[in-house]
Amino acid sequence: MSGVRSVTAELLRGMPLPRLSEDSDKDERGRVLVIAGSREVPGGALLAGVAALRAGAGKLQIATAAGIAPHLGLAVPEALVLALPESPTGGIAPVAAKLLAERAQRCDAILLGPGMMDEAAVRDLAARLLEAVAGPAIVLDAAALMHVRELQEQLRGHSGRVVITPHAGEMAGLLGLTRTDVVNDPLGAARKAAALTQAVVVLKGGSTHIVTPSGEAWSFTQGGVGLATSGSGDTLAGIVVGLLARGATPLQAALWAVHLHGMAGNRLAETHGSIGFLARELLAEIPRVMTDLVEP
Repeated sequence: MSGVRSVTAELLRGMPLPRLSEDSDKDERGRVLVIAGSREVPGGALLAGVAALRAGAGKLQIATAAGIAPHLGLAVPEALVLALPESPTGGIAPVAAKLLAERAQRCDAILLGPGMMDEAAVRDLAARLLEAVAGPAIVLDAAALMHVRELQEQLRGHSGRVVITPHAGEMAGLLGLTRTDVVNDPLGAARKAAALTQAVVVLKGGSTHIVTPSGEAWSFTQGGVGLATSGSGDTLAGIVVGLLARGATPLQAALWAVHLHGMAGNRLAETHGSIGFLARELLAEIPRVMTDLVEP
């Protein structure tokens, strides 16, 4: 139980992603629903959605606050963009859950959280959505993590289909700890969260820990400091949901996504310098890193 394995190219080649034939159509590559964005942070939805496509998903829907939906539709012409009722603060109102549930049932994987600032609204939206949806794989990120303790019952109904992607601060809130507690024992915190939520946990940091509900653990230590930048986590969450839509298991999607994200950052560090590259620049690197893993 105490052993932690390293996430390496060799490990991933031993657990290959579902193969796509040359004549696979976009439906076979999976449908993603990204529920994200707010008036203050519209870019989270863009980064996560495009990352899902870069990871190989075939169809993308972005559900976001009505006020920013037209702009996202222009910025991501590959996506179907849903304009949802807004909360008073410019986020997605919980009443949107019914419409979202109908959409989600027709998707292979859904992501909730990037760029969402109204924690109370996100909590209520997540609770209603988790109760109404059965079947799709689920990724919870950012604001969707802040009240996960209150969603334990709903999450257990999706056991085996959920990935959560907290950083140390979000993990502290999730477990009722201080950030220092999490930083001092990231593996212990990740194992507690995985047992609590019955989800695969990706605890982001200088070393990223991936843990299953049974306590199995992996770590990725090859990432650079340049990944610690605005929007980087949205990109990682988008890669995870894209891989899930393609048919990867939650653990497989988490391990592959962490490696793809980290190595994309390393490529940018070589061309741009170790810090100063942007999260949106990671997107174009993802397919190249993935191709290198599949076709060494």
